[in-house]
Amino acid sequence: MDFSLLGPIAVTTGSAELSLGPAKRRSVLALLLLQPNTTVPLEQLIDSLWEDEPPEHARTVVQGHVSRLRATLAEGGAEAYGIELATHGSAYLLRLPEELIDAHRFGELVTLARPEAAPADAVPLLREALGLWRGPALTGTVTSPPFAAAAHALEERRLTAVEALGRAYGALGEHEQAAAILYSAAVNHPLREGLIAGLMRALFRTGRQSDALEWFHRTRRLLNEELGVDPGERLRGAYEEILRAEAAGQGRKAAAKPSGASGGEPAGGPRGGGAPPATGEPQLPAQGSTGAATHGGAAAAATSGPRAGATGGSGPARAGAPRLLPRPPARFLGREHQLASLTGALTDRTTGESPLAVVAGPAGVGKTACAVQWAHLHAGAFPDGQLFADLRGFGEGDEAPPAEILRDFLLALGTPPERVPGSAQAASALFRSLVAERRLLVVLDNARSSAQVRPLLPGGPHCATVVTSRSRLDGLVATDCARPVGLQALGHEEGAALLGAMLGPERVAEDPAAARELVDLCDGLPLALRAAAAQLTARPRWRLARLAAALHDERRRLALLSAEDTGVAAALRMSVARLSADDARLLSALATTSDGHLNASAAAALAGYDQERTQDALDRLAEMHLVDEEATDVYTISTLTQLFARDERGESGEARGSSTGDGGSDGR
Repeated sequence: MDFSLLGPIAVTTGSAELSLGPAKRRSVLALLLLQPNTTVPLEQLIDSLWEDEPPEHARTVVQGHVSRLRATLAEGGAEAYGIELATHGSAYLLRLPEELIDAHRFGELVTLARPEAAPADAVPLLREALGLWRGPALTGTVTSPPFAAAAHALEERRLTAVEALGRAYGALGEHEQAAAILYSAAVNHPLREGLIAGLMRALFRTGRQSDALEWFHRTRRLLNEELGVDPGERLRGAYEEILRAEAAGQGRKAAAKPSGASGGEPAGGPRGGGAPPATGEPQLPAQGSTGAATHGGAAAAATSGPRAGATGGSGPARAGAPRLLPRPPARFLGREHQLASLTGALTDRTTGESPLAVVAGPAGVGKTACAVQWAHLHAGAFPDGQLFADLRGFGEGDEAPPAEILRDFLLALGTPPERVPGSAQAASALFRSLVAERRLLVVLDNARSSAQVRPLLPGGPHCATVVTSRSRLDGLVATDCARPVGLQALGHEEGAALLGAMLGPERVAEDPAAARELVDLCDGLPLALRAAAAQLTARPRWRLARLAAALHDERRRLALLSAEDTGVAAALRMSVARLSADDARLLSALATTSDGHLNASAAAALAGYDQERTQDALDRLAEMHLVDEEATDVYTISTLTQLFARDERGESGEARGSSTGDGGSDGR
């Protein structure tokens, strides 16, 4: 006879499962199994079964459930297994060999496993332990706090075992297995820092550096948005180890690889640090290492001035060059004109200045995707590395302080942690000094203001910087000669091509008119079109026209153009949250127009503002790409922005200057 707590509550004997009856009866059994061979007072059972005030006949109900459980166990042959459900006054005792309970066997297997000392033995023990789970613990019990707490405690034990299995696989060098086991748990528990830290290390050791770093930034955003806290020591430690080890590991691999251009001499010249690892894998330092002693070569490279050949043309990556770009955007299409504009702006060396471009446009238009695509296409022109940072200018929490970003950059460039200055001003000066003669690309994503960007700009004529923002960042154009690169919504042809890339060209070709209609209903925004494609992917029998018909319902359109943690409404919410109360009220007033077209006089009448105040507010909304100035004194507001502003007005009774949400996406 077996008793199951790690999933649906169940009792099996042989191949048959006993019928346990309703949820409260299963809950009585679960509570007795959670405290085997221990008397459980009747009052404790009553308190656990009823979250609110129990009924007058609660004692009778519990006694009836115990009586039925006793009969059910007896019918299953409990006596032959040494199982007895006994009454002791006003308490009950379930007497049984504890190894019959799956949670007990799970605990014993986990205790026996020693992932660091004996990983080869730990792997089968932990796999067997985790194999006992058949779903969320205590499924089928009542939803009262005591059972929720017990289920949470069991889930914590499961996650601890998953982390231990990941460490055991890592100790055996089976990093792909470690990443696989940790990934599924991390997706379901995105705020568990120890789990994410283990996954980051496993991904890095499989050569997936960008994925590892992306997990850190994603978790950091979630911690800020959900809990209002920064990453803890374990998560931050894993991130800093990867930044240091990436540089040192690449340096060792480059030193072990002959360069045809140098007649067999190691690329980058002789370097310290000993022989490369036999496996050729990136190596992480021990947990807690500062990297000052272990990676002296990398630290010296970051502090001893320009690297050899730093002023030369494009070529192979330098030894130890950081590669922090996110992975290339999936199914990126079009934008040839904007990519060409970026190339012209960022490869112009005639001015003797460090080139700077600002990719600006409305929420969801694909600014991040465009910048990252260009960065990957031209990575070879920056052999000393590519740096990337999300400045969180339009996220739920606070924007990223320059000191935080500079610390990440300096660590990526090999600076030992103890040598990173504490102040943003000093860190900015050190950063400019280190990269002055290097060919380096810096991508600063999701900036809120020019002031946030300036301390992060590299020095020297051989570096280039791309900034993305929903604001035009006119200040950077004025003071730093930034070249603006505007992104607009997609036209019918480009939008249909994106749908075809997401859904398959055959599905779009079945109804090209519906595809064009979907582009219109999505305002040509890549983010909205990708969300629409996600809806159709989940419904393979739907024709495009069916989704188009659903989107015609303006009350549902924004909800349909969302996919989990991303969507047009979430993206717009973050833009509106950055507006003043006056500007937000004007946007709400503009949403009441019938066709989305108006001039300053009409806007003033709608908002009840004077002409000058209205004009200033319209200029600010245009700078944030929430309205578009098509011609002199001709403003338009997109349909999706109108719908969002109307929804916000309906929720609050008036436009709000700030709002909460789930973190917008730039429509990568």
